Amino acid sequence: MSKQEVVVITGASAGVGRATAREFGRQGASVGLIARGTERLEAARKEIESLGGRALVLPCDVADPEQVEKSAAAVEEQFGAIDIWINNAMTSVFSPVELMTPDEFKRVTEVTYLGVVYGTIAALRRMRRHDRGTIVQVGSALVYRSIPLQSAYCAAKHAVAGFTDSLRCELIHDRSRIHLTMVQMPALNTPQFSWVKSRLPRKAQPVPPIFQPEVAARAIYWAAHHRRREIYVGGSTVAAILGQKLVPGLLDIYLGRTGYEAQQYDGPSDPQQPDNLFQPVPGDFAAHGDFDDRAHDHSPELWIGMHRWMVGIGVLGAAGIYQLLQKYNDRPHHRRRHRRAA
Repeated sequence: MSKQEVVVITGASAGVGRATAREFGRQGASVGLIARGTERLEAARKEIESLGGRALVLPCDVADPEQVEKSAAAVEEQFGAIDIWINNAMTSVFSPVELMTPDEFKRVTEVTYLGVVYGTIAALRRMRRHDRGTIVQVGSALVYRSIPLQSAYCAAKHAVAGFTDSLRCELIHDRSRIHLTMVQMPALNTPQFSWVKSRLPRKAQPVPPIFQPEVAARAIYWAAHHRRREIYVGGSTVAAILGQKLVPGLLDIYLGRTGYEAQQYDGPSDPQQPDNLFQPVPGDFAAHGDFDDRAHDHSPELWIGMHRWMVGIGVLGAAGIYQLLQKYNDRPHHRRRHRRAA
């Protein structure tokens, strides 16, 4: 990878975006950092520079296409042509559908879905000039399988997948060398559960098993440098996708019975806790949330996905050895020797 690789990350001030910014910073990349909270963006910039990269702070609400376009232009002016654009910004509301307000549905959709659309369009405008570049959509197992209490977020993630598949077909039609990929994430230990708007009676949590944001960051970095259509992170993601394809009705019943409890833990929620739906919450929350003691540092499924050629060779080798052993056992002299021994 060139040390001058230029990367843009939305939602870069905390959680997965913050961890991903660090990952690219370690590789000497020049990173445009997009989010609303200037304080956390500045902290992310310092981290990247301490790791050997360069960073540009871009306070921006991805729900505003003009702000996104101006941010993309600023990155080009400062660092040059954009090589990689990562659409990671999101927001959610934990609430039963009937208690949601129209403004809440609108806001989640504008950030989590339309923010991806606006970011993708801004990236395409620039990548088309050179007919190269990679756009990474940060997805979720919830792209395929919705869960209760997050209807707005699940719907927005479904929309991202539909938009991405449509655009991919257009790029193929145009014989474009621009690559479009999506990384489907499991539950992650990020600060969003400390600031998400919630009507749950108890504290919100990611549905276990939980993974550290660095696992997500490694997957995003890898996806940005390999021409893979889609990457799955975590066994829970694989299970959710397969379950939705094979037994969606059973999953409806299972999640109806377990989905409420699985998204809550510990004591009662604080009704005065500030949320980040319409305004950023102050403070430097960095990459990790409150679940370090329960979060996994590695994903075997991600490793398999990243090294599937090695897995394929191993499977073929094992099959070949099995076939040789079978042929040896079927040889006449081998059978006679076993009869004499008996």
